Amino acid sequence: MKTKLLGVLAAAIASTGQATPGEKPVSIVLVHGAFVDGSGWKAVHDALADDGYDVLVVQNPTVTLDGDAEATRQAIARAKHPVVLVGHSYGGAVITQAGDDPKVQSLIYIAAFAPDVGESVFDLATKPHPGEESAPLLPPKDGFLLVDPAKFPTSFAADVDGSTTRFMNASQVPWGLGAVGFKLTKAAWKAKPVHYMLTLQDHMVPPSGQRLMAMRAKAKIVEIKSSHAVMLSHPKEVVELIESVAAGK
Repeated sequence: MKTKLLGVLAAAIASTGQATPGEKPVSIVLVHGAFVDGSGWKAVHDALADDGYDVLVVQNPTVTLDGDAEATRQAIARAKHPVVLVGHSYGGAVITQAGDDPKVQSLIYIAAFAPDVGESVFDLATKPHPGEESAPLLPPKDGFLLVDPAKFPTSFAADVDGSTTRFMNASQVPWGLGAVGFKLTKAAWKAKPVHYMLTLQDHMVPPSGQRLMAMRAKAKIVEIKSSHAVMLSHPKEVVELIESVAAGK
């Protein structure tokens, strides 16, 4: 019995990294942002999985950036193949910190923060962008932030189905100040190929701020007329970008 078990384990280890018939030889790791959870990636996950990709969705606690980066590293470790690492919003800071893993072959920022070493999301989020709105956050309470419920629908997901937006608003995940203020110690975008989806109708992360971060990271930029919640309102376009990057285009 022991010999048989060892044989099964050895075969499993030997098969790691080898795509099965019909499976793409690339894994996709999806990292959500603040105030939401990984369920927002469902449509993107399902389309990618149906197309033969190994897809993992990180569930960030969003209490500390260190903790979220560790959750992302664990998902990267579980991935079967070289990884395309995708971060939305605050998730961009997470993939910036965690994306130096040698298993990660490229980074995709979706309406996301891309801090440099020594920079925090707070530093980037509080930069003025004249003529553009900033995120309508309530004052911190007990070490956490929330979006103003009265403004969440129009600021976060104006082009998303109303029932979905109402549920997202009601189920907001508090964002820890320890995550917001963490000064990054790594900037994976300095050493990895980078793509950036810039959301032109974003009222959470100003489009001009997105552009500055994307240009600093020397990213290939794709623009889209979308709210901040682009993975919900335009999942097809998000999937197309991810699959294009996974294919090396």
